Amino acid sequence: MALLGPSALIAGVDEAGRGPLAGPVVAAAVILCKPGVEGVGDSKVLSAKVRARLEIEIRARCAFGIGVVDPAEIDRINIFAATMLAMTRAMVRLCAVVDAEVAEALIDGNLTPHGRVEGWRWPARAIVGGDGIEASIGAASILAKEYRDRLMVAAAARHPHYGWERNKGYGSKEHMAALRLHGPTPLHRRSFAPVAAAERK
Repeated sequence: MALLGPSALIAGVDEAGRGPLAGPVVAAAVILCKPGVEGVGDSKVLSAKVRARLEIEIRARCAFGIGVVDPAEIDRINIFAATMLAMTRAMVRLCAVVDAEVAEALIDGNLTPHGRVEGWRWPARAIVGGDGIEASIGAASILAKEYRDRLMVAAAARHPHYGWERNKGYGSKEHMAALRLHGPTPLHRRSFAPVAAAERK
């Protein structure tokens, strides 16, 4: 890989929502501002209050793009492909925002969309645990989680039985009981085994 110059744009990319039974998968791509945002890191280990504060600062000071893949698309292409697609959409949006090409994308995890998604066009490097190592990935982690959480809270108002405002679509005891009683909604991922089992009843 060629050495990147000091002015090269480097983006951190992460996703939220691979595991839930309902709702979209969301990815964010972030180019950090200078000076950086203090305290960014893995969104899963930050308190809700800290995440909310950091999201405001990242959105105000950094360049970012958000990519969303809805449940119907997840069911059609599978959750891994959907995650890679969400990352690609986030990167396309980011490049439109900065009106420039990103020189390298740092991806949380052990795989990248390179060669896996039509439209992915950036050099990419996978970093296991990257959201706790690279600040740009940590920032992307925060944006993706906060964005997705808001979508699920809004969806909970339309589908009140499942407790999405609390479990964000994950298979909590409350969510599973409601799924068995009321069946799946249009926001449930029917390719996921617990949803498919509830649908058959």
